[in-house]
Amino acid sequence: MVRLTADLIWKSLHFFNAVKERELDLRGNKIAVIENLGATEDQFDTIDLSDNEIVKLENFPYLNRLGTLLINNNRITRINPNIGEFLPKLHTLVLTNNRLVNLVEIDPLASLPKLQFLSLLDNNITKKPNYRLYVIHKLKQLRLLDFKKVKQKERHEAEHLFASKEAEEEAKKVPAKTFTPGEAPDVSDVSKAEEAPKVVAPTPEQITAIKAAIVNSQTLEEVARLEKALKSGQIPAEFQILDKDVHMDPTHAKDDKMDMDGQNEVNDAQDQKETEDPTPIEQD
Repeated sequence: MVRLTADLIWKSLHFFNAVKERELDLRGNKIAVIENLGATEDQFDTIDLSDNEIVKLENFPYLNRLGTLLINNNRITRINPNIGEFLPKLHTLVLTNNRLVNLVEIDPLASLPKLQFLSLLDNNITKKPNYRLYVIHKLKQLRLLDFKKVKQKERHEAEHLFASKEAEEEAKKVPAKTFTPGEAPDVSDVSKAEEAPKVVAPTPEQITAIKAAIVNSQTLEEVARLEKALKSGQIPAEFQILDKDVHMDPTHAKDDKMDMDGQNEVNDAQDQKETEDPTPIEQD
């Protein structure tokens, strides 16, 4: 990341371009913030800031001469609402391949009184419904949008479509994210759901077993592990109960216990009878 310093400005290439305008070339310097442009002393008709890492179109000094600003291939997401106060003669603005998303983000450009040529190609904003008509409606002086001439028919359509303030505000609304049937879920959401552990509260029997294991532990590491598990409520693997036991219906468990108790009583009675009245062994 490089700072846009006065020294960088003085050392950068400046020349007369193809249309005989004095141009300052600041492209490809990994500049992140616009600053110190006062060092140009307003001596340039065109400033090229393409192929940098600029996020905000702001912080301009008063540049009465500047007519063309090339700032394509950056990361622009925000524009100073009062940009027109500092660039009163700007007539050409190239914002191709930036990160403008919503229609409301280009509203500050309406403060540029001389803006006639604008490019917003390769911004997500161009995918919005009625994008072109909205831009034409907001920028009354525009003659060329995305390298296509603004026709009088489009001006009438834009005027009719956005005749009311309500229609303009509706177009600028950011749609809420909704789920569409058949749409693939967000990978990050799925991974978070998979990573989240399912905590099951330990039973009193498990707590007793863990405490007993702590008493009988042979190493401090084992004691620390079990105590941590006991405090967090997470059951160590050796104390976990099989799923069929955990999810067993309490009523069925009670019935099973009664059946087992009854069977044990029958078995005990048979054993006692065999002991008291043994069957004589037949002799040959």
